Amino acid sequence: MKPKVIDLFAGVGGMSLGFEQMGFDVVFANEYDVSIADAYKINHPNTDMLVADITTVDFEETFSRYFGEIDVIIGGPPCQGFSQKGQRKTIHDERNFLFKSFVRVVEKVRPKYFVMENVPNLLTAERGYFKKELEKLFNDMGYELNMGVLNASDYGVPQNRRRAIIIGKQGDVAPSLPTPQEGKVTIWDAISDLAYLNSGEGSEKQEYRNPPQSSYQETLRKESTILYNHVATNHSALALERLSLIPPNSGKEVLPEEHLTKSIYSGTWTRMRKNEVSVTITTRFDTPSSGKFTHPFLNRAITVREAARIQSFPDSFHFVGTKGSQMKQVGNAVPPLLAKAIAQVIMKDIEVYKEDTAYAKA
Repeated sequence: MKPKVIDLFAGVGGMSLGFEQMGFDVVFANEYDVSIADAYKINHPNTDMLVADITTVDFEETFSRYFGEIDVIIGGPPCQGFSQKGQRKTIHDERNFLFKSFVRVVEKVRPKYFVMENVPNLLTAERGYFKKELEKLFNDMGYELNMGVLNASDYGVPQNRRRAIIIGKQGDVAPSLPTPQEGKVTIWDAISDLAYLNSGEGSEKQEYRNPPQSSYQETLRKESTILYNHVATNHSALALERLSLIPPNSGKEVLPEEHLTKSIYSGTWTRMRKNEVSVTITTRFDTPSSGKFTHPFLNRAITVREAARIQSFPDSFHFVGTKGSQMKQVGNAVPPLLAKAIAQVIMKDIEVYKEDTAYAKA
């Protein structure tokens, strides 16, 4: 029987997918955004999805039936308190109810393990105050913790994406964080076979034009015969003129003064470097002014499918809804390959426990 998982604040299900790829069964998930939940359901048809604000649900009715039945609870609750300098907020601050809800579900369900994912600042803000508070809450429930900051690029994801990861285990030493893999996957390893659309071209569903050109592409295309979500932004004439002035491996530093724009984003009007790892994919990767999301040589921003490749989603994973929703689905997701690496250390711990138990009974 597969170990069972609950995914909270699930988004489109990048974390769910990574755990599924390691042999876990995600039996229940929660997401409050209807359009994103719809995409989750399409890609995880066997998971019971509750579309609701978790702070408003009846905890007894929703979660009591899972008591003692769940092996792992996973999720990345949004939190504002620890990121505001100068004001010591706590998990009990009313703006942090989502964090509090994750803790409440763990308390109600009592899984053997849990995985909490968040921004790196979680572990350092307010001189570690928030980290210590979480440690106390979970330790008081009988969970030992292992935590640290992981970079997705160390686990086969062609993207620098740093995330705080807390692994908890009930009544015993928590599994260690996954060991970084050797080598890096580059942007070009991820998207070179898709490098043909110009601004405004493409469709939500189309045929592949090129064969896979890397082992990474072969893996992500393995279960797909149709190419979804490869649609290029229809850029303005001014944007196209500006992009035409930027050669490969360059950015706004080459633009004449009349083309320079004010922007709060780093990497604005800068091309991705094909042989490097990508910057963190955000929810606004469709425009060159929002960061380093301009194609390495084509005059356009990357597409939803290219961003999904850089997040390590397989091509069989279909993003649906408006373009804005699709970008949220991709940009806010936990990269599946990062989640898979975390799932692997938990699965190994489960298997060691089973072996030790069988040996003790023999």
